[in-house]
Amino acid sequence: MEWVYIEDLKKHIGEDVELRGWVWRIRSSGKIHFIQMRDGTGFVQAVVEKSSVDNETFRTCKKLKMESSIVVRGKVREDERAPGGVEILANEVKAVQIPQEPFPINKPDHGIDYLMERRHLWIRSKRQFHILRIRDEIIKAIRNFYWERKFVLVDTPIFTGSIGEAAGNLFELDYFDYGKVYLAQTGQLYLEAACMALGKVYNLGPTFRAEKSKTRRHLIEFWMNEAEVAYYEHEDNLKLQEDLVSYIVKWVLENASDHLEAIGRDISKLEKIEPPFPRITYDEAIRLLQKKGFDIKWGDDFGGDEETAIAEEFEKPVFVTHYPRKAKAFYMQPDPERPEVVLCDDLLAPEGYGEIIGASQRIHDYNLLVERIKEFNLPLESYKWYLDLRKWGSVPHSGFGLGVERTVAWICGLDHVRETIPFARTLYRVYP
Repeated sequence: MEWVYIEDLKKHIGEDVELRGWVWRIRSSGKIHFIQMRDGTGFVQAVVEKSSVDNETFRTCKKLKMESSIVVRGKVREDERAPGGVEILANEVKAVQIPQEPFPINKPDHGIDYLMERRHLWIRSKRQFHILRIRDEIIKAIRNFYWERKFVLVDTPIFTGSIGEAAGNLFELDYFDYGKVYLAQTGQLYLEAACMALGKVYNLGPTFRAEKSKTRRHLIEFWMNEAEVAYYEHEDNLKLQEDLVSYIVKWVLENASDHLEAIGRDISKLEKIEPPFPRITYDEAIRLLQKKGFDIKWGDDFGGDEETAIAEEFEKPVFVTHYPRKAKAFYMQPDPERPEVVLCDDLLAPEGYGEIIGASQRIHDYNLLVERIKEFNLPLESYKWYLDLRKWGSVPHSGFGLGVERTVAWICGLDHVRETIPFARTLYRVYP
């Protein structure tokens, strides 16, 4: 008898198959057991009738508890009422392990702290299953987008001696006799080196920010997709971001719409996400916020409330461009027509999800980059290799970073990023 996965059962209607998985729910009615089981690819109901199985199998089913691991053999039957369109008429059920204690997550009203403390078990639940499947499709979409466009994957280091963003939110480590190193806030600087060698490059990996933030949008460890392209200027960069985000949304709608529907996501809002995206300048954003009653002035950065107020004016993601030079990172290229602002953008997702991408054209002039490093009180020696990129064959180049968890939160319609990653690292949580 062939072992098949639940997601493939529709290909085996009328056939006898073997399933290997776990009991999600079980109920009995006299001479029949209804076992809702899962196997990591989906959920299905196995019907066990006393008249169709031997006494030992029926007794085994009586002993089963939530999250018992089981092997079920039986015939696949089409059933339009069933969630997956099929069910199993079981003729054999074997218990691999029956828990001695009740499964800790067995009520609909557990508090979030209780669930996060048991995240290793919570991810077995139906909602978390669908969310993590959507995350998987989003990551597939990201990789496929770059593969189709002939970008080269570059795995950037996690240990670094260079500060990519603000010095105040670094995790510092002792690196043997070398001295202090940091967990990477970004792989961008290394991608800049790689794009001078390979032209079009991207990465996808973990990054770390020691920010004492407890907002629904922040994690301490999160995954970032970054891209960097030689000879790309500001407009090229905007177009690439727009194409990437549109591609991701379209991919998820085509490959994971059933998962979106299962968690109650309004798909009609995602169907509107296609190019072109609206654009406003930082100046226009400040005027919009002031009109909405925010106490904000030119030169201030935006927080979550401000980003939400801007994005709620649009049904699609919106680019906010040309931020003040002093409010942004040292490596951003000043606008030649207005040097007090830089050629950058933040891409804000609609529905209150805020920034999902930060981007800029990078400084390609050696002397200007030295000036900016000094302006930020950063050690020139640590950036000697980065400055070398401007000494031999420097060209205009641009790139961006897309936060995977924020993108998952937006596409899934989640209230908090902690559900977007299997094991969230937040200000007060490193367990499990």
